[in-house]
Amino acid sequence: MEVEVRSKEVFYKGKELNYLKTLDIREFAKYLPSRERRSILRHFEVIDKFVKECEKKEASKKKIRTHLRDLIVVPRLVGKTIEIHNGKTFQEVNVVADMIGHRFGEFAHTRKRVAHSAAGIGATKSSRALKK
Repeated sequence: MEVEVRSKEVFYKGKELNYLKTLDIREFAKYLPSRERRSILRHFEVIDKFVKECEKKEASKKKIRTHLRDLIVVPRLVGKTIEIHNGKTFQEVNVVADMIGHRFGEFAHTRKRVAHSAAGIGATKSSRALKK
């Protein structure tokens, strides 16, 4: 995705972030790649409902939690803190301008990083001698 920063002003595809925040979700979809654009145009009412709910909860200082991992980040969500469910817990994600056009699921990983350690007892032939 093309996100430029010119002297603290954030641009997406040549348009300023403040301008993009004023657009309707369907109008903003014109600036997205085809897959995200089609998804927004088919489900704009879900995204619009979520954005309005976020604004309402932010005013009342409540946490914004969601299971909607396939929701696309729109400019009106920039600057908000959203807790995204990863299948087990909610991960707190601060939405920044670089996330515009991506999906929530990309920022709340469902699997932990593998950290290998020493082999356990019985894992190798030499460890059989340790059992006795």
